[in-house]
Amino acid sequence: MGKTYLLRALVEQCGGFYFGATAGTEAESLRQFSAALADHVGSPVPFSFATWDDAISFLFGLADPGKGEAPFLVVIDEFPYLVKVSQELPSLIQREIDRCQVDESRMRLLLCGSAMSVMGGLLASTAPLRGRAQLELVVRPFGYPAAAEFWGVADEPGLAARLHAVVGGTPAYRRQFLADDVPTSLEDFDDWICRTVLSPFSPLFREARYLLAEETDIRDTALYHSVLAAVAQGNRTRGGIAGYIGRKSVDISHPLNVLEDSHLLMREADVFRAGKSQYRITEPLINFYEAVMRPAWTQLESGQAAEVWAQSGERFAAQVAGPHFEAVCREYVLGPGRSLLGTSLVQIGSGVVTDHNARRQIEIDVAATEPGSGGSRPAVALLGEAKWGTVMGLNHLERLERARSLLAERSMDTTRCLLVCFSAAGFSDSLRAEAERGRVLLVGLEELYGRGVV
Repeated sequence: MGKTYLLRALVEQCGGFYFGATAGTEAESLRQFSAALADHVGSPVPFSFATWDDAISFLFGLADPGKGEAPFLVVIDEFPYLVKVSQELPSLIQREIDRCQVDESRMRLLLCGSAMSVMGGLLASTAPLRGRAQLELVVRPFGYPAAAEFWGVADEPGLAARLHAVVGGTPAYRRQFLADDVPTSLEDFDDWICRTVLSPFSPLFREARYLLAEETDIRDTALYHSVLAAVAQGNRTRGGIAGYIGRKSVDISHPLNVLEDSHLLMREADVFRAGKSQYRITEPLINFYEAVMRPAWTQLESGQAAEVWAQSGERFAAQVAGPHFEAVCREYVLGPGRSLLGTSLVQIGSGVVTDHNARRQIEIDVAATEPGSGGSRPAVALLGEAKWGTVMGLNHLERLERARSLLAERSMDTTRCLLVCFSAAGFSDSLRAEAERGRVLLVGLEELYGRGVV
């Protein structure tokens, strides 16, 4: 996400000590830290600390009030590398922090890392640093509108949507990974995919694998890739994932929890059915890898990107672009489309409405609900259906209206429920006519990217 870039810029602006850890043994890591600290204080020879206890004590000693008045900024980047080989480090830091509660100190310490599960565990349950942090900040990717601006494709919503479905909002992918190789138009998108993401000579080619490998809690990568592949293939429930990989549901609890802690999977509750939920891959590049690249890995490694991509159109639409478009539509309602709801106390998500008479289930891609309080009933503020490659017509509107009626029968307040059709492919003339009568709201790519009038 550019975390290291931000940290270095902070140290450059404010002054202080920056140390970027690398994978290595405890002795090597301590030696590198000692050398960097010696260089910072201007020592003519490297320090030689016998233990991390000595090194941390010396580090906090530099923040003694008698050595200056300004805060002393210390940034330790890729902290999980150090914790992996020196598990006592959080306890040593905790001891010094607790000492600072009694004795005055100028220390301002930032511990940073890319392994989400490790960083999250530093402040969890009985962890030594629990209750000591004043800030917990996750550097998140750009949202889809900002990503389009960053890649310079905001004036082409169709291209922006496809690009975001593949690389998401990670800023490093454009400049550090692809050296500013950006698709020039929608017509150039296919060639761009083949020469970048699907090319074995591109840094992005194996990035999805590296993202999984850098999580220290992941041991059996084959199992975790199978879980992610199951979700990418459309098996989004716990039972569906277990069936796809040939395991029992109870046997996949740990990998699901690890992937959630790593922010690679997200469990989304069904807003209409208590206790029901589905999983979604949060990193678009990983979803693209599992759906498109992994099944054809051998061909891609041998340079057959054009052939693989030519055969992946249907799979890309169904397993990558379609689900991603639904997530973007929910993000739109949370952000730019918030004004449509008339209230801010809503839960945005998706869900399933069961039609017992017709013996079918109506999937609602975008839903906004309000919890009941006091004497008021739970309310439905918005019901929406999202289609990536389908021109939407009256049948989609009728399905939303049926869902609204069923929810009203379940004693939910639907009097202010707005019906919305989201489509990347357009709308039929008959549906546009109903929109003009106020029966439904239509949102296409132009509106999602702020280039049309809602």
